[in-house]
Amino acid sequence: MTPTNCSSSTMNFTVRSYSTPGCAPDDVSSRGGARHDSARSECPGQPGSGGGRGGTTTATANEISVDFDQTREAYKSKDSLELLRSLVVFKLCSYDFLVDKNKEIMDLGKKIMGQKGFNQFMKMTFYGQFVAGEDHMAIRPLIQKNQAFGVGSVLDYSVEEDITQKEAEQKEMDSCVSTAEKESIGGDHREKKYKAHKQFGDHREGVTGARTYFYADEAKCDQHMETFIKCIKASGGSSMDGFSAVKMTALGRPQFLLQFSEVLVKWQRFFSFLASQQGKDGMEALEQRLELKQMQEFLTKLGAKGDFYDWFSGRKEESSGTIDMLDWNSLIDHRTNISDLLVIPNLGELEPLLEMFTIEEENQMKRILQRMDVLVKHAMENGVRLMVDAEQTYLQPAISRLTLEMQRTYNKEKPVIFNTYQCYLKEAYDSVTMDVELSRREGWHFAAKLVRGAYMYQERERAKENGYEDPINPDYETTNWMYHRCLDYVLDEIALNRNANVMVASHNEDTVKHTLKRMNELGLLPTENKVYFGQLLGMCDQISFPLGQAGFPVYKYVPYGPVNEVMPYLSRRAQENRGFMKGAQKERELLWQELKRRVASGELLYRPAY
Repeated sequence: MTPTNCSSSTMNFTVRSYSTPGCAPDDVSSRGGARHDSARSECPGQPGSGGGRGGTTTATANEISVDFDQTREAYKSKDSLELLRSLVVFKLCSYDFLVDKNKEIMDLGKKIMGQKGFNQFMKMTFYGQFVAGEDHMAIRPLIQKNQAFGVGSVLDYSVEEDITQKEAEQKEMDSCVSTAEKESIGGDHREKKYKAHKQFGDHREGVTGARTYFYADEAKCDQHMETFIKCIKASGGSSMDGFSAVKMTALGRPQFLLQFSEVLVKWQRFFSFLASQQGKDGMEALEQRLELKQMQEFLTKLGAKGDFYDWFSGRKEESSGTIDMLDWNSLIDHRTNISDLLVIPNLGELEPLLEMFTIEEENQMKRILQRMDVLVKHAMENGVRLMVDAEQTYLQPAISRLTLEMQRTYNKEKPVIFNTYQCYLKEAYDSVTMDVELSRREGWHFAAKLVRGAYMYQERERAKENGYEDPINPDYETTNWMYHRCLDYVLDEIALNRNANVMVASHNEDTVKHTLKRMNELGLLPTENKVYFGQLLGMCDQISFPLGQAGFPVYKYVPYGPVNEVMPYLSRRAQENRGFMKGAQKERELLWQELKRRVASGELLYRPAY
């Protein structure tokens, strides 16, 4: 099953009104059952017309359609030299030999040109294309220019440690094994997926476009926090309503994230096991509801140990007699004592994940949360929103849960913290729907960035080598379908209560057109600032700038940092662009078209005015 290729009609930022009488909703499960597919709202201009809410009305809405083929509008923020640089860089990125040997070529360039000459050359080419500048002062002109043409910024300090593969592997192994594990003798309850594996210790391999961190000590995590604070302040000082990107692995020891992820996954798996015993397997995650009485009888029959009879004592679930996955997940409170938390259910019997968890390791968890608290408070003071990046699947459950807890605290009045969902994952739709439902029940602002994903090659290889199920969708078409399914669900939620927010972080023109089409159908206006668009700096300007000039909130992911320290990031950007540029013939054609238009019209020396 693949997503519908939804192309909006081509016109230059046209706004028109229409009226559609008597459009009936499709037959889709009610929101009470937590199902909420995009088919539920096919009637243009009728937010929330389906989904079991029923009724037919006449709706009028402003429809906005954006033309992505108008080169004059797309590149009006660029002078001709910038267009030429884009063409050259994109072409070079399409040559396999140059990309595969990019590190060796750059090292040779440093020897021939010297460090100063090499830095200048990079600023004129690759660095200048994909990186905004060396520090928060140097990036201001670019940010302000983009903003003048309708494009905001998500700041991302992209400096990475330049260490060898051997050093990376050693750091990863040291930071992913607890003191208790090193000293323990006997049974090991850990699953292969949630253990450190030396051959995958260098998690920079097989990653496209995402920066990586290696744990050194708590002092280094504090340094990373200070760097993020500077980034937040730079974002607040450079633009209005900006974003700043953060990574949870920069703020703490990954060993805790590994263990917590395993607990969360096994806890949900235990729920699914109990649901299957009640004949409810094969249903959507949020449609499964456990009968408490049956569950307790079943666990007793298994001879389960533990005080499961008191799990729900005094809770509202007692009155209904049933619980769903969200009720089940709520039993794990990240603020509880970590040694009590790290137990896992195994066929009804609660068994310890670790026999011991040291005070120092408990403090590491608390410090991750404290650092996140500090960052959020700085973001709120500076009028900046935080974008928490997604990471590998063996870390992501913990990252998502901690992000969710921060959202529950800080997103009550407005969206401050955005979580990232990778739609190449098989579980992406369940993750999105459960978090949307939780935000609705508790009354806070759901805020998401939807991406396709950055760790596919690494995830596939790691799963194959260690004998667990590949978490990635089988092919690109399935990932596209998953992306559109998640997106449609959130758009429907926005139409229902205006409490959800989503960034469509995609370079796929069909996905952007699909979003515009659905916004028109649901009566969602760009001025509401509920649906954002995002692309990487230096890529897909023919999508970003027409959207911005048509009034849509659109942002560039803006990396910055010193030339030498950003080179690992640039190296991977070249790897990513190789595949992207081979399939991005249209972007190069539009760049050539605009250059030829300027030559023919005598505008070759055009300078952007703002």
